[in-house]
Amino acid sequence: MPTAPCSKAQLPKGAGQVGLTLVVASLLALSACKKADTGFESLEGSPYAPGTFAAQDGSVDGLTVGHRLTAAGEHELALKAYTRAAAEQGITVDVLSAIGSANLQLGRLGQAEKLLRKATQLDVNFAPAWNNLGVVLMETGQVNEAARVFRIAFGLDRGQSAEIRENLRLALANLDNPDYDPANNDTFSLVRRGSGDYLLLSEI
Repeated sequence: MPTAPCSKAQLPKGAGQVGLTLVVASLLALSACKKADTGFESLEGSPYAPGTFAAQDGSVDGLTVGHRLTAAGEHELALKAYTRAAAEQGITVDVLSAIGSANLQLGRLGQAEKLLRKATQLDVNFAPAWNNLGVVLMETGQVNEAARVFRIAFGLDRGQSAEIRENLRLALANLDNPDYDPANNDTFSLVRRGSGDYLLLSEI
């Protein structure tokens, strides 16, 4: 059966649980495209030894596996793990935020923005989703909105995260700069619930 080209895959419109389910289904379709077709056992530098990913994948939840793969720089495989986590756990704000952040790491900025916006709608008090949405907005040159979003993340986090504080500082520093270039090598941080964060150099 012929596979639809990646360039024509579109995220569905709409809100609610059904809409979010369709979003994840669309991402699963995207992962089948040739660009994402990477065998687990042929990975170099993977956190898992060749041939052992399936065993690890079966014993550790998809979200944890995805975080490990993200930390190792295997963002395509992390996206697959996160979509599996959606099937296992349901479309939680953690899962949706992780899928959006993986798309950001892969340079799929439009998809990342849509998913992270949905994550902030799913849980308006989830600071990591607001922060990561702010990073996407900076990457796409939407500095005014990024600063507003980082302020929300900062308020929800009560200023406890050094990464969110620094993201807000950088956004405010560029707020009145009409010539802001997303490739100016500012370093923004993607964060998630719990320990650990993902650094993103602004040069996608």
